Amino acid sequence: MTRSLFTRIGHTADEPQDRRILKALDAVGDADELDALTEPLKRIVHGLPLGRLRGLLHGRPLGHPLHPVLVQLPVGAWMSAAVLDLMPSDQRPARLLVAVGVITAVPAAWTGWVDWAEQHEQQRRTGLVHAVSVTTAIALYSGSWAARRRGRHGLGRTLGFTGLAAAGAGAFLGGHIAYRQGAGANKAEPVPYLVEPGWHPLGRPEDFPLGRACRRVIGEVPVLVVREAQHIVHVLADRCSHLSGPLSEGELVDGCVRCPWHGSLFRLADGWNVDGPATAPQPRFETRTDADGTLHVRLRGSG
Repeated sequence: MTRSLFTRIGHTADEPQDRRILKALDAVGDADELDALTEPLKRIVHGLPLGRLRGLLHGRPLGHPLHPVLVQLPVGAWMSAAVLDLMPSDQRPARLLVAVGVITAVPAAWTGWVDWAEQHEQQRRTGLVHAVSVTTAIALYSGSWAARRRGRHGLGRTLGFTGLAAAGAGAFLGGHIAYRQGAGANKAEPVPYLVEPGWHPLGRPEDFPLGRACRRVIGEVPVLVVREAQHIVHVLADRCSHLSGPLSEGELVDGCVRCPWHGSLFRLADGWNVDGPATAPQPRFETRTDADGTLHVRLRGSG
């Protein structure tokens, strides 16, 4: 695996250092050798009997992923401990902060794993390296905590600073996953900026079979169309807010549509995300039929 990764990176001696780093990170996302580890781990996470807790760990009640919120606790505690370690002061506050970081890293890791299992292949590969960095940081800080309790403050500081470096590497990888690879962001957010204001003709109601999901396009935005009755038509943005899965290829279940990629469930009547890893609802279009019997739609809130 190491040799093939270096082959993919393929940088030259005169290439800028920042470009080398980006190529190395992109190579990790392309390293399908890591799937031998990511696939079994994904099945393990999916098999955990979390029930309703799974939605909470995804952050659905917040409307955005919970993981970035929780990681502030251990990182903040460890950085504060590092500042105290640089000062000739009582070691008890630093030891307490190290302990707080280790303890709060556990729920943060849980949310990360639950999100990780619902990501694309490239994101999971990079996420695995991110998890290794963070796990290393937790192990080093656990050792730092134990050393400090035994009065070995020098060793505790050394392990703490090493752990902070590992946590920093994990944070860097986490940023790469979130922003360069696009994990966690609401993929339906651009829809209001891509659809022209006003009403758009979509066809006649009878063009859409009863109780079936259909796909149409408004401008450059694909939409899901479901005719529930002769004069009741639901129209949502087709690309799932989680990771852009095609809802028009999903299953209709009790007035909802389930994304075929990761199982997010959206209510047809208002686009609300009622289950699954999606933390944001789907943009919903209003409908009306003109005197000629043509169905028109517009995005809610547009002119």
